[in-house]
Amino acid sequence: MSASSLVLLPRDPRLGLLSVCLAALALPLSFSAGAVAVPALANQLHGGPVALAWVTNAFMLTFGSLLLAAGGLADRFGRRRLFLGGSGAFVLATLAVCLAPDLLWLDLARGAQGVAAAAALAAGSAALAQGFDGHARIRVFALLGTVFGAGLALGPLLAGLLLQALGWRSVFAGGGALALAALLLGWRHLDESRGQHARLDVAGMLCFSLMLAALTVALLLSAEHGMGTAWVRCAFCAAGLLLLAFVQIERRQRQPLLDLSLFTQRDFVGVQLLPVATCLGYVVLLVILPLHLLGVQRQSPAQVGVQMFALSAPMLVLPLLAAGWAQRVGAARLCASGLLVCASGLYALSQRVLHAPPTQWWPALLLIGAGTALPWGLMDGLSVSVVPVQRAGMAAGIFGTVRVAGEGIALAAVTAVLAMLVTHRLAVTSGLPTASLTGTGAYLATGALAQAAAGVPDLSMALLRQASSEALAGLLRGLCGLTVGSAVLVQALLGRAPPPARVRADS
Repeated sequence: MSASSLVLLPRDPRLGLLSVCLAALALPLSFSAGAVAVPALANQLHGGPVALAWVTNAFMLTFGSLLLAAGGLADRFGRRRLFLGGSGAFVLATLAVCLAPDLLWLDLARGAQGVAAAAALAAGSAALAQGFDGHARIRVFALLGTVFGAGLALGPLLAGLLLQALGWRSVFAGGGALALAALLLGWRHLDESRGQHARLDVAGMLCFSLMLAALTVALLLSAEHGMGTAWVRCAFCAAGLLLLAFVQIERRQRQPLLDLSLFTQRDFVGVQLLPVATCLGYVVLLVILPLHLLGVQRQSPAQVGVQMFALSAPMLVLPLLAAGWAQRVGAARLCASGLLVCASGLYALSQRVLHAPPTQWWPALLLIGAGTALPWGLMDGLSVSVVPVQRAGMAAGIFGTVRVAGEGIALAAVTAVLAMLVTHRLAVTSGLPTASLTGTGAYLATGALAQAAAGVPDLSMALLRQASSEALAGLLRGLCGLTVGSAVLVQALLGRAPPPARVRADS
């Protein structure tokens, strides 16, 4: 077949869907896999705890804060065009990550990856919302969410194998290869579309992105310097002021970036709570646990990959079954039940962290993964089924923003809390002043045991490991309580939500 005849072949919407799914697989893979590489980066590139934290947070910050803005740009300039531009930029940014000579350049390249990821996911999701109608749209978004979950699930296992065999650069290269495949398929099979009212809300974009940036920076600085420092207080105040300004701007816009009236609907608010709850009970563990197992427990990358696969394996199966079960028991009941199962796993893990070696953690990890997988398989479909059809695109954009921005903020918050808990435990055990141990706690929260020990040579490695384990157990108990509370709220808010359509393999 000649090259000219290939160009004339009709577009296949299923392959267009596949291109967006490949991008949706690459983006969370880059997030969860990158977390596994942090201890190796600490040893090879060196840097403080904030620089190490930014390996993950630079990606999540730019990704989450720019999703809404990218949706507006896609409506204005074309969804296919922005998807292809975002996918291509992600490939180039991944190349820059792999060639980075130090942590500063790597963090900057990770931020560029997040910008590209926002463009690809927002534009791809909007293109699918435009290209599919009714129940087909719900099935497509449920499938997209399942693929996103698979990327998170496979990331730690793939990263562990690649890190041990080929080094840290190969860990990041896998996401770039998937983005390149998405670019090639999307170029050929994704249709172009634009929004009906393509006016850019520039002021809203700037306020929203700066607000998330200020909040994330405040949380990261609090992990290293404590909550009482002037810079941390200023960053929190800036985030609050920018949030107020954003709300005022959106209220005055005829075509707002974020339609605030959607948040007056109970079902819509309940759906937005789901990604926050699953993030607190599951997604943050994809970063916190590998850092602890690799850096503090001194497991090999391959061992950590297997451990984390126990957490993530249910995500490969249960989301595809959840929509069918929701038809019988109700979406709200299934989501709330899943969160309660996740909470029971978090509590069981908090006990095993203190009283069992990591090789015996897998039953608790399976419980957490199974509980999270139930709402995970429903929430993408619910995000577009609880609003009128004409608002499905905006609803999907808001949901994606809450999911990704929530992951970045929750990760920064949990890291800060873990650092504070470690610092407190070390102060209680050693009798040293808390102020002198803040940096040590921040290092241990990112798994940098050697750097933590260098800062306090009078404290033994065993004491540092014990303090880190006790802090992790306390954090898990706190996450358990938050997950239980989320389950109660989800049942109250989503009690009348319609069940999402079943996801079929042929969709």
